[in-house]
Amino acid sequence: MNFGVILKELRQERNLTQKQLADEISYSKAIIGFWENGKKEPTASALMALSDFFNVSVGFILGLESD
Repeated sequence: MNFGVILKELRQERNLTQKQLADEISYSKAIIGFWENGKKEPTASALMALSDFFNVSVGFILGLESD
């Protein structure tokens, strides 16, 4: 799986909208959409914010590790 698919699944498992996730990690709703659709790549700081929020490793979010 790729980053966008994993991010969307993590977000949906928590029943969050893109806007809610964006607010939680201090990014825009648009960038969440771009990440999920593969139009932009996250920065290292964004990956850390997502990792902390979802309590998973950066490797997991990037699809390099399994659960």
